[in-house]
Amino acid sequence: MTANTEGTIYLQLVTEKLKDRLQEIRERIAAGQQDIEHMHEYYWENYAEMDQYGYEEFDNQQALFHQINANQENLKLKRRLERMLDAPFFGRVDFCYEGEEEPEVFYIGIGNFSQSEGMVPMIYDWRAPVSGLFYDFDKGPAGYDAPLGRLSGEITEKWQYKIRGGRMIYEFESDVKIDDEILKQELGSNGDVQLKNIVRTIQREQNAIIRNTRDRILVIQGAAGSGKTSIALHRIAYLLYHDREHLRSSNVLVLSPNSVFSDYISHILPELGEENIQEMSFDLFAYRELRDVASDCEDRCDWLERQAAMPDEEETARYRWKQSEAFVGETEGFLAQLEDRLVDFRPVKFRGMEVPEQELIQMFYFKFQDTPLLARMEKIMDYYIDAWETLNNKDMSEEDRLSVKARFDSVYVTRDVYEIYQWLLEDCGCPALPKVSWEKRTLRYEDVFPMLYLKYRLLGQTAHKNIKHLVIDEMQDYSYLQYEILQTLFSCRMTILGDRAQTLDGEGQDVLEFLPKLLGRDLRKIVLNKSYRNTVEIAAYAQQFVQLPPPELFERHGAPVAEQTFPSLEAAVEQAAACLKLSESQDGGRYFETAAILTQTEREARQAYLMLKGRQIAASLVDRNSSAFPRGLTVTTYYLAKGLEFDQVFGITKEGDSPLLRQVRYICATRALHELSMYQYRTVQPAD
Repeated sequence: MTANTEGTIYLQLVTEKLKDRLQEIRERIAAGQQDIEHMHEYYWENYAEMDQYGYEEFDNQQALFHQINANQENLKLKRRLERMLDAPFFGRVDFCYEGEEEPEVFYIGIGNFSQSEGMVPMIYDWRAPVSGLFYDFDKGPAGYDAPLGRLSGEITEKWQYKIRGGRMIYEFESDVKIDDEILKQELGSNGDVQLKNIVRTIQREQNAIIRNTRDRILVIQGAAGSGKTSIALHRIAYLLYHDREHLRSSNVLVLSPNSVFSDYISHILPELGEENIQEMSFDLFAYRELRDVASDCEDRCDWLERQAAMPDEEETARYRWKQSEAFVGETEGFLAQLEDRLVDFRPVKFRGMEVPEQELIQMFYFKFQDTPLLARMEKIMDYYIDAWETLNNKDMSEEDRLSVKARFDSVYVTRDVYEIYQWLLEDCGCPALPKVSWEKRTLRYEDVFPMLYLKYRLLGQTAHKNIKHLVIDEMQDYSYLQYEILQTLFSCRMTILGDRAQTLDGEGQDVLEFLPKLLGRDLRKIVLNKSYRNTVEIAAYAQQFVQLPPPELFERHGAPVAEQTFPSLEAAVEQAAACLKLSESQDGGRYFETAAILTQTEREARQAYLMLKGRQIAASLVDRNSSAFPRGLTVTTYYLAKGLEFDQVFGITKEGDSPLLRQVRYICATRALHELSMYQYRTVQPAD
């Protein structure tokens, strides 16, 4: 019997066993639900007659909690097995242990599966130690680290499979080179709109990153389409599985570009057998932290839109300076001299107790010198309230505490971080912010993170100790100042990833020049220079926009990139609509599942969307408030499309050339999997 036949027969066997196990679990869940209902009925019918000490009530509650927890576990198992029914396994390795004559066969999938608890698994979880044989070795000598020690032997066969809907699509006998062939087939077909699940085609270098548990901070610098985001998420899934006693999904935070990207990646971890992890943009985090300082804050989208509509070189230079290491130094110098300017010492009196001015000065400058400036008076206040309560042998009322707090706070000239930031800007020679009340304050993006940094330095910050692993995506778009803030907020392990060629700024930066200084020398850098996304033609076109070495490509060819210039945005959109290949009813040729029209600004994207709508062409407009990634035709801006991929892309920009426009075109181009059209339109109509 050939292995080819074995794979198909084994699929049928596993599918039958999965269905049997699922039926058993469904019956268990139904019985458990019935038990829960009976417990509720029994409790309400008999609670009045239960013993006075509550022992019976306690026992009933414990039994109820136990049954509810059991049902929750069974529901999780049911969901995982239902996912496995679609594609029970994707790999196989035959391994002959030292001293044995016959090899053991291990099928690899997204989770463990055995016919019943305690039996040998029919499928092994991709994160299990034995699965390292599949990822790390070719045919020949191999080994893996089991709980009892190193097990060695020889791999006699390796197979890779693609299964969808419980049906075998293809199967290959695998060696080190087969991954690229499978990737070609994966990327050459109409794949899912979600990130390609590289767990079926993980190569050795990718697997080494995923299974890395030694390095506290791992920085992945990857070319567009290198799979770095997917690798990072697989790594989190692996760590959650292997450190399940100490690390839960609630302990992991992903800082991602926007909520659309969050939706785009949301199916990756559940597919790998893990629950969703927390996701948030750093801009949203800053807005929440600054709600007591200003009523609203701009985000990166506002900044990009304004720069596209009306470029302001002075504002751009000021923005870059306020995010720099030099600005952090200026702020620290300002803080060193702020004490005398911020405090107007005078005695504090309350109900027969007085704190003399000299004593306040002593406490402020010496006893609590390590406490942030705006938090020192509260420390001094607590110290004296303790003294007052000891002297009077009673607790101070809440009303009196508020009265005392107001007296200590009055020693500050101001406690308004916004006003103190104004002083900093004045000292630095920058334009001042509007002097308005809280409800009228809207911080420009250039001031958001400088204000947040100043606030933390004046008041301190709460360390996010519940976050044990932080993932930072699009690392090239974070400034020195933002990393300075992040390293004070999170002292946990980190996975940081990005591509310095995909910066949202016309002037790129290599964050690896300063990250080791900020995050420590135990940072490990890994470069992924092999791109799996674009065809050779698309990659070659995109390369002209960046001054960096080209990525390594495998030979997947497609249509040439189409370039055209049009008299108007409307004409460019009409051409894009005419070239769409989303319809299955086309006569011959290929069609795609996803396509995108990418513009530079939200206004252009909305105009394009309305034009398509007027022509009864189905499309989805994705803006900064969108939270879902739709199928079909998407109309959005280049900066919201970062990290996403589409079968067919139409990049539409104004005519011209500038560092920012080159970045826009590079990002648009690298979103395309199979076909790319790059259009420019004239903003000034030619004279007749």
